Amino acid sequence: MIGRRIFSGFPNEEMVGYARAAVVDDWVFVSGTTGFDAETKTFPPDVESQCENCFANIGRALAEAGASLDNLVRVGIFLANEGDFEKVAPIIRKHCYAARPTNTLVFARLASPEMLIEIEATAKVGR
Repeated sequence: MIGRRIFSGFPNEEMVGYARAAVVDDWVFVSGTTGFDAETKTFPPDVESQCENCFANIGRALAEAGASLDNLVRVGIFLANEGDFEKVAPIIRKHCYAARPTNTLVFARLASPEMLIEIEATAKVGR
């Protein structure tokens, strides 16, 4: 296995056989991360809360790897509903503005109906 793996405890990591993040050299590759609330073990009903949770979950994985959201190089954002873009744009800006990563946003059918947003990220450990 190349690099180090980081796990968040989200049940799908074990069920599907993946890691929340992989650290390879100075790079951190974060899996698609949904708005699952780690404390309540549920998905909030609104896309704004799920978006905040995505960034919180990504931030925890990056911190474990020695990085932060300020080290983001690329994000991929998947939204279940086209009408939610205006709702999440300011949240994405809040969390990404310092790093100004490249960004791709697509509208997609996610793995389960309660998932409204999923974000994957790549970061480089800061120097």
